[in-house]
Amino acid sequence: MITLKNLVLRRGVKVLLDNASCTINPGEKVGLVGRNGAGKSSLFGLLNHTLHEDKGDFYVPPQWRMAQVAQDMPETEQSATQFVIEGDVTLLAAQQEVTASEDSGDGERMAHAYMALHDAGAHDAPARAQALILGLGFRTDELERPVNSFSGGWRMRLQLARALMCPSELLLLDEPTNHLDLDALVWLEAWLKRYEGTMLVISHDREFLDAVTNVTIHIHTAQLTRYGGNYSRFEDMRAEQMALQQSAYSRQQDKMAHLQKFIDRFKAKASKAKQAQSRVKALERMEKIGPVLADADFTFEFAEPQNLPNPMLAMSDASFGYPPPDEGSEPTIIVRNISRSVLAGQRIGILGANGQGKSTVVKTIARDLQPLAGQITEGKGLNIGYFAQQELDVLRPADTPLEHMIRLVRECTAEGRLSGQPTREQDLRSFLGNFNFTGDQVKQSVGSMSGGEKARLVLCMIVWQRPNLLLLDEPTNHLDLATREALSVALNEFEGTVMLVSHDRALLRAVCDEFWLVSRGGIEPFDGDLDDYQRYLLDMAKQSREAQRQEQRDAQRSPVAAPVAAPEQKTRTVEPNRSPEQKRSDAQRRQQLAEKAKPLKKELEQTEKRMAQLAQEKTRLEASMSQPLSPADLAHNGKQLKALNDENEALEARWLELTEAIEAVSA
Repeated sequence: MITLKNLVLRRGVKVLLDNASCTINPGEKVGLVGRNGAGKSSLFGLLNHTLHEDKGDFYVPPQWRMAQVAQDMPETEQSATQFVIEGDVTLLAAQQEVTASEDSGDGERMAHAYMALHDAGAHDAPARAQALILGLGFRTDELERPVNSFSGGWRMRLQLARALMCPSELLLLDEPTNHLDLDALVWLEAWLKRYEGTMLVISHDREFLDAVTNVTIHIHTAQLTRYGGNYSRFEDMRAEQMALQQSAYSRQQDKMAHLQKFIDRFKAKASKAKQAQSRVKALERMEKIGPVLADADFTFEFAEPQNLPNPMLAMSDASFGYPPPDEGSEPTIIVRNISRSVLAGQRIGILGANGQGKSTVVKTIARDLQPLAGQITEGKGLNIGYFAQQELDVLRPADTPLEHMIRLVRECTAEGRLSGQPTREQDLRSFLGNFNFTGDQVKQSVGSMSGGEKARLVLCMIVWQRPNLLLLDEPTNHLDLATREALSVALNEFEGTVMLVSHDRALLRAVCDEFWLVSRGGIEPFDGDLDDYQRYLLDMAKQSREAQRQEQRDAQRSPVAAPVAAPEQKTRTVEPNRSPEQKRSDAQRRQQLAEKAKPLKKELEQTEKRMAQLAQEKTRLEASMSQPLSPADLAHNGKQLKALNDENEALEARWLELTEAIEAVSA
């Protein structure tokens, strides 16, 4: 087990843990929670030995293998599959030992090396790696693409797959859901539930924590407090504790009063639509989040919009996508033929698998992209508040928060969008202070800020504009749990329209009354709630896996299935009347083709026979290697197995060449 006893951990002058003690038992799935800066990532640094305790006792079983997601951006020309395979450090070490043992000529060493390679799962490593890659949202045609050809978010998914590939007794996951869409997140949850080792996860996604953890450790006031149960259970127990503390309790009541408006407003509506039924549970939960909000760095609210056009906007036979990169090329259409309206007061969750076009839809409505066809008609007075998935799409790294606000005032003044917002510099400083940008922070460059600080600045700029339509594309990626709850409350008190893309299911449940599904090049209403959508995703994933397995089975069967047998099947056809000369000409042509294909078919038949022999020899060798053998025999068998695999790969390549050549001749 992992034990921490009277532990002191400092970063600089800040004391993160002060005489803290805790125990983690083998096989437990632990959620590590606490405010930003409380020391969660530093505790991970202690566990992976990049940091050392300043005082106290700390113990992790030395025989435990550890896996974690590397935080650096991978720069390599390796294929995605090979990059993930090398995450299996046991397999990598076994392969290196085989090479070293062959160079040494030591038979006994070679025997042990080949056995270790076999035990490490070298035979199915590519299949295991590709299952992880596909599960995290990649397409089959991307399995062999170079890692460097992917964007940053996709490379981080490959880092996650590489960590999952590593055999381990201890798995450390720091915000593993940040770069995942909902479909990949559901897959990851299912994978982690099957993980047999000890796991510690830092996450601000409450539903993810609820799904994969059974213990919660809370870092608060430099102490570690262990709670049996997932995050929701921790929340309940912490609420009970805080209710007994009068100083915290009074503060909690203020927050509860803030929530009451939300509850009163939406309870009456919850029975009106099937989509809203899931919100009943969210309403019940909102009554319990006072302790979380009481612990929040800040809370905020959206001002009442100046006007509410209805409809907000109307899309008529519109197609969305990206313009041609250069003259003469075609635009890239992602979704097409969309005819939908967005009404005042709607709260729409936009669902869809990765790459289907959710962000494209949001960007087009936000005016960052122009429709490729059709038109979007905006209601008079439409005022959009846009939270981009990548904050730097709307932020300038070299500018300060105050400079962002001053520029925003100028833009809104020029466009005639001022609606009573504060515009003097001192007023802007005060407004930034409401979002925890105080003192010298208002003059700090955005490029040096954390992800959470950038997200708060974007929210500050949106709130200041007093929008009537909020377009939010993954707004919670860098927000802690308390700030996510504050955002949820603010959105539910907002009087305008909300369109939300998020993998945070708690936020979607709490905010959205209806859902749009972006899929197969179109947008359709999704008739169901998030539980229905999760089942839909699991069904789609199951169908995809079955299709992939069938393709693999077909590929495995085809080399030995004697495809040349097909011509023996005779089909009766009715031929049109042809002259004797045409018939003779056709017969001669068929004879020439048959002569040309004959040596190819003969070689193909020989290749298939040899591949079948290799398969039998490989089965025999693998069986023998599992029996007691002398070191010399083991080394000999290991060399033979390697030679068989090499020969089989060459034969498979030749088989493909021959079948393509025969098809070309037949055509």
